[in-house]
Amino acid sequence: MRPLINKLKPASGFSKVLHIGFNVLLPLAAFILVRIDFAQLALLVVLLSKWRIIAVRPRFWLANLRANAVDIMVGVSMVIFMVAASDQMFQLFWVVVYGLWLTLLKPASGMAMVALQAGFSFICGLMALSIGWDAAPLYGLVLLTGGICYVSAHHFFDAFDEPHTRLLSYIWGYFGAALTWVLGHWLLFYGLIPQNTLLLLPLGYGLATLYYLDHRDRLSKNVRRQILFIMVAVVSIIIIFSDWGNKIV
Repeated sequence: MRPLINKLKPASGFSKVLHIGFNVLLPLAAFILVRIDFAQLALLVVLLSKWRIIAVRPRFWLANLRANAVDIMVGVSMVIFMVAASDQMFQLFWVVVYGLWLTLLKPASGMAMVALQAGFSFICGLMALSIGWDAAPLYGLVLLTGGICYVSAHHFFDAFDEPHTRLLSYIWGYFGAALTWVLGHWLLFYGLIPQNTLLLLPLGYGLATLYYLDHRDRLSKNVRRQILFIMVAVVSIIIIFSDWGNKIV
C-alpha cells in the first residue's frame, strides 16, 4: 500500500498553486534564517514542512517517513550547504538548487527521474555529513552514513518494483557503514570530502547504472566492462595515491 501522504498533495486548482508557492518560499525562508544566524530554526522549518507525515493514522507514520526520507535529507543538506557557504552568492545558489528540487525533481515520476532523485539525495547526504559533522565520533559517522546509503538505495529500488528492495537496501547501507568504520580510523580528507565519500560515490553510481541498464535490457557486455573499469580505476587511484596517515590530504 502506498503511503497516505500522497492523498494530501493537491492535484489541481488553487490548492496546487499554494503548494507550489510554499515550495518556492521554503528555500527563501531557510536562506533568510541562515543569514540572520538562525540555522537551527531553518532546519526546524524544513522538518516542519513535512507535517503531512503525521497527518494520517499513526500506523502509516513509518511508511510516510520512509517515503519522505529522501526529501528530508535533501532539505537538511541544503541548509547545511547554506551555512557552510562562504558568501551570499553561494548561499543563493543553494536556494535555487533547493527550489529546483522541490518544484521540478521531487514531484517527477518514472524510473529515470526516481533514480535521479535517489542519486541526488545520496550525494547531498554524504557531502552534508562530511561538512556539517566532520568532527563527529566515529560511531555517529558510521550510523549516519549507513542510514544515508539505506534511504537512497530504498528510494532507488522502489522505482523498479524490486522484490528484494529491503534486502538490497540493507546490504548497501551495511557496506557504507562498514567502509566508513574501516576508513574512519585513518581520517583521510581531500579538502572537505572524506575518503569514504569519494569511494562510495563512484561505487554507488556505478552499481546503480548497471542495475538500471540491466533492468531496461540495455546492458551489453562492452558497456558493463566500461562501467566496471571506470569504477575499479577510480577506486584504485584513490587507494593508491592516498597518504595513509592521520591528517588532511
